[in-house]
Amino acid sequence: MKTEVLKKLHQLLIKGHTVCTDSRQAKPGTIFFALKGENFNGNLFALKAIEKGSVAAVVDEKTIAGKNLIFVDNVIDNLQQLSLFHRKLFDLPIIGITGSNGKTTTKELLLAVLSTTYNTLATTGNLNNHIGVPLTLLGLKPEHEMAIIEMGANHIGEIGHLSAIAMPGFGLITNIGKAHLEGFGSLENIIKTKTELYRHVKSQGGLLFVNGDNLLLCEKSEGARVVFYGKGENHHCSGKLTREHPFVNLEFQVNKNFGKAFAGINGQICTQLAGAYNFENIMAALTIGLFFGVRPEKAIAAIESYVPTNSRSQLIENSRNNILLDAYNANPTSMAAAIENFSGFGHSPRAVMLGDMLEMGDSSTEEHIRVFSLLLEKNFELNILVGPEFKAIAKAVNNTMTFDTSSAAAEWLSKNPIKGYHILIKGSRGIQMEKVLDSL
Repeated sequence: MKTEVLKKLHQLLIKGHTVCTDSRQAKPGTIFFALKGENFNGNLFALKAIEKGSVAAVVDEKTIAGKNLIFVDNVIDNLQQLSLFHRKLFDLPIIGITGSNGKTTTKELLLAVLSTTYNTLATTGNLNNHIGVPLTLLGLKPEHEMAIIEMGANHIGEIGHLSAIAMPGFGLITNIGKAHLEGFGSLENIIKTKTELYRHVKSQGGLLFVNGDNLLLCEKSEGARVVFYGKGENHHCSGKLTREHPFVNLEFQVNKNFGKAFAGINGQICTQLAGAYNFENIMAALTIGLFFGVRPEKAIAAIESYVPTNSRSQLIENSRNNILLDAYNANPTSMAAAIENFSGFGHSPRAVMLGDMLEMGDSSTEEHIRVFSLLLEKNFELNILVGPEFKAIAKAVNNTMTFDTSSAAAEWLSKNPIKGYHILIKGSRGIQMEKVLDSL
C-alpha cells in the first residue's frame, strides 16, 4: 500500500472516524472497508456505504466509480497494514492469547482482572482472525494502558502472521489439541502454528505465561523468559481444586516473586464457572493479573464476579432440568474433557447431548468413534447425538438416539419431554446445539 494512502486513512482514524466492514452498519463518519470472502464482495456495497454517510470506502476493484473511494491493491492487506501502523504508535503491554480450547474464556477472565486496575482493550467476542485482530488493534486509544489480543487459526502460519501485526510482548497458549484438523492437516502442524506465538514473543525478548503442568508447552517455551502457573508447587503461582461441582472453587499460592507479585500471596476463589477444565483458564488469568500488580483481592473479586455467556460453560437451572451448556465449539480434546467432567456432575439421571465436531478432515470418523466410545464407557442414562458423523458411527444401543439436525432433536424432545435430569450439551458451533434448550 502506498504510504500516502496509509497516512490519509490514519488521519481519518485520528479525527475520530471508525472502521466499518459491513455496509449494513455504515453510518455518518465511518470508513468502509470492502472486504471479500467466498460468499460476499464488499466492493459491491461500497457506494451504498457512502450513501449512508461513510466518509470513505476502501475498495480494490477499479470498475467502481464514485466519490470518496480509495483504491488499493488488496483491501484486507490494507486493513492489516493500517492496523500495524496504528499499533506501532503505542508503547504498552500487549498480551497475545491463543490455544485450541479456552482462549476466549481466559481472555474474558483476564480482561475482568486487569480492568480492575488498568484501562484495558481486549478482543470483542471471538473476533480473533485475520480481520478481527486488525479491527481490535485499530481500537487502541491513548487512554489505553494494556491490551489483550486473542488469536485464532485454522491454517498453518496464521498465528505467526497475526503476531507480526499485533506485536505482543507477552504470550499465552492455553493448550494445544486436535482442533481444525481439516485446515491444518495434522496435530504436528497445529503445534507448529500455535507455538508461532511463543517464537514471536521470544524473538522480541518478551515473556511467556506457561501452564507448567503441560509438558508440551513447557518444552516449546524453553529458552524464553517464562512465568509458570498450574498445580505444581514449584510453579511461580500454584493452585488446587477444592470443589468441581456445580462451580469451580480453588485455592492458590504465590511460591516465588514474579513481576509485581510477591511470594506468600494466597487466597481462595469461588467461581461461577462450571467444569474442572476451567481451572487452567482461571489460573492463567490470576497469574497474569498478579504479574502486572493487580491486588489479590481485586483479582479474586473479578474472577468470582465473572459469569460465562455465549454457550461457554453456562449452568442453566429451570423447573425441569439442570443444564450444562458448553456448545460454542467442540474438538476431540474439549469433548473428552467435557464428558469426563460431566461424569462427576450431579446425580442420576444424566443425559449427554453432543453435536458433530466439524473441520476434523480425514480424522473425523476416527475421532467421533473415540468420543462415542468414551460416552458409552460412562454409561449415562441418555445419549442424544446430532449430525451425520455421529449418526454414521453410533451403535444401536438402548440409551442412544441419533438425529440429523439439532432441530430434529429438539422436536423429539418436545414430544418426549425429560424431567429431573442433569444434562450436558456440547457441539461445534455449526451444529447449533443450543436449539434443544427450549425443549428441556
